[in-house]
Amino acid sequence: MTLQEQLHHLLGEELVTAQPVSGGCIAEAQVLHTRSGKTLFAKQARPGQPAAMLTAEAEGLQALRASQTVRVPQVLAATSHLLVLDYLPTGRPRSGSAFALGQALARLHRLPQATFGFPQDNFLGSSPQSNQASGAAQRDWPTFFRDHRLRFQLNLARQKGRTSSELEERMEQLMAQLPDWLAGSEEPPALLHGDLWSGNHLFDEQGNGWLIDPAVYHGHREADLAMTTLFGGFPAEFYQGYDAEFPRRKGWEQREPLYQLYHLLNHLNLFGGGYLSSVLAILRRFTR
Repeated sequence: MTLQEQLHHLLGEELVTAQPVSGGCIAEAQVLHTRSGKTLFAKQARPGQPAAMLTAEAEGLQALRASQTVRVPQVLAATSHLLVLDYLPTGRPRSGSAFALGQALARLHRLPQATFGFPQDNFLGSSPQSNQASGAAQRDWPTFFRDHRLRFQLNLARQKGRTSSELEERMEQLMAQLPDWLAGSEEPPALLHGDLWSGNHLFDEQGNGWLIDPAVYHGHREADLAMTTLFGGFPAEFYQGYDAEFPRRKGWEQREPLYQLYHLLNHLNLFGGGYLSSVLAILRRFTR
């Protein structure tokens, strides 16, 4: 079906105009204007895109919205071909905006979850993300992070031919020592955004902070926070707000690169060898 036909079928809306917007490197993003006067945001699947990618994003947004802590766009319709959300006119942060966003993320992380993982697998960018844990991985964070994050990405890299002998050796050594590196940081599982780099938040016209494009799962909150410093970063006030609501555990600075390693491995798999040096730099810090 055409976009116009899908919109009418799903929402009973008549499409007037569709304007492409930037940022659609994985899906085609558009702002839609309807005959009834509504403005919507839509993502359309590209050819060859995994069929479950848009519905997985919708599930993540709905889980975050249900927490009643962080602002996320409302899902209006979701299929394997089309995701329709509320449109958010963007603005600039005001005094206290970043602080309040940090507080909201902390409130999200303070809601304990039963187990690590998530009922459905989903995607980190266009890479599959393994969430359906069982056994020890449901209860033990180092086991989950080793098997469903680091080892999963290592196996993808092997399939794509993007490993090296040094990477392989150091990854195996790190994964064997992971419980020691993460000791002392034990906490209940938290609902995570999962891909919280600086490009996945925005401020609306009133200066309210919103989160977009999640890759949710139940994990350790330090994994979310580590991503916030990896690509672009968040302002200092964001972390001040977070710590005012839910202070970070002692030693988080030493553990942060371990969680960034997952995302750098994913970038190695998505974009190639330009990320190999960054991956090895972290591995050399934690292995001999």
